[in-house]
Amino acid sequence: MKNTNEHAGLPPETVQEVALIFKALADPTRIRILYLLSQKACTVTHITEVLGLSQSAVSHQLSFLRNLRLVTYRRVGNTFVYTCDDDHVITLLRQTIDHVQHS
Repeated sequence: MKNTNEHAGLPPETVQEVALIFKALADPTRIRILYLLSQKACTVTHITEVLGLSQSAVSHQLSFLRNLRLVTYRRVGNTFVYTCDDDHVITLLRQTIDHVQHS
């Protein structure tokens, strides 16, 4: 007899993490931030200027993305420089953008 767990699905922890990543990608502000960071490393100030957002909004979203390990930062003097930290998610984001723009 076959093991019934063989086709039972994904572990609940995996499902939860996948849902959180899709939640991150479901927010327009986070999409804009991730797309910008996929092009180059940026400071919070640069992100606020380019995207026309408040510093507190950018900081809040970066914290959310950092907790999911989608972005990381390094300290340069008194400034934090953010970069993308997950090529898989950036690939998914870019493929989705290509899909939308292709339609």
